[in-house]
Amino acid sequence: MPSFDIVNEIDIQKLDNTINVAVKEISSRYDFHGSKTEVDLDKKTMIINVLTENDMRVKAIQDIIISRMLKQGLDSAALDFGKEHYASGNMLRKEIKVKKGIDKETAKKTC
Repeated sequence: MPSFDIVNEIDIQKLDNTINVAVKEISSRYDFHGSKTEVDLDKKTMIINVLTENDMRVKAIQDIIISRMLKQGLDSAALDFGKEHYASGNMLRKEIKVKKGIDKETAKKTC
């Protein structure tokens, strides 16, 4: 019986380029002017950290990251958008995890 392996890995350099371009776009957008928005990628844990002021900006950042990933040829399904958490003051923090591989439950569903 033939078998096959499914590999789902994100190119770290392309992801880093995606985040850098997204940060440039965020800094140049009018609706983010004067905001305390931070977006960075932790390459060791493969987590994108987003810190901003309100829910509308979090959703806009998610859309920017997804559109930039598609332009770089990366699959946006590899992102796991968690819940927003309130940081100090009126800031929102969101951790976007980059999935490596396919978990067991998802692999069983597709077979």
